[in-house]
Amino acid sequence: MPRTVDRAEQRRQIGAAVLRLASEQGLDEVSVRTVAAASGRSPGAVQKYFRTKDEMLSFAAELAGERFEERMAAVDTARPPREALRALVLATLPVDAERRAEAAAQLAFALRAAHHTELGAIRRRVDQEVREALGAWLASAGIGRGADPAADRLALADAVIALSDGLALRLLYAPDDREALLCALDRALDALIPPPVPHS
Repeated sequence: MPRTVDRAEQRRQIGAAVLRLASEQGLDEVSVRTVAAASGRSPGAVQKYFRTKDEMLSFAAELAGERFEERMAAVDTARPPREALRALVLATLPVDAERRAEAAAQLAFALRAAHHTELGAIRRRVDQEVREALGAWLASAGIGRGADPAADRLALADAVIALSDGLALRLLYAPDDREALLCALDRALDALIPPPVPHS
């Protein structure tokens, strides 16, 4: 009896190989041939699932976005808001080998997305989903000030995303500065979400 091939799983395995190559060697080295070698397949087998390099890159960008969202979803957001927000940002940072590889791949995708319409659209969609999810969590945590709390929450979500992106970039090329950068994270979070004023 012929073995059933799980097409979705095959695509994910190939996408994971694209992410590894992108993180280790950059997107210029990604091709049907190199991805085939990295995933233990023939070029013909890879082309059953992805006809072109651009198709592989688009799928890998989606896969990286999924992994990012899964890590954020795994954070216990029931803890106090300042602690939960710190944990959410930490979930996005390249503080271990796997996340470092993904962050390097994400940076490579971001550079390509500046000149590639489809990749740019994927990046913007993932960013918007993260922004909306973070804004919804801030609402559930009761965070939002001023005349328009909803707008305030989205502005805060944008600030947190910018903070995360900047720290991730610095951690990629200056991993030895990790402790100083995590201290910078704490200072920024204290400014974004000031501790409650004690009642006298």
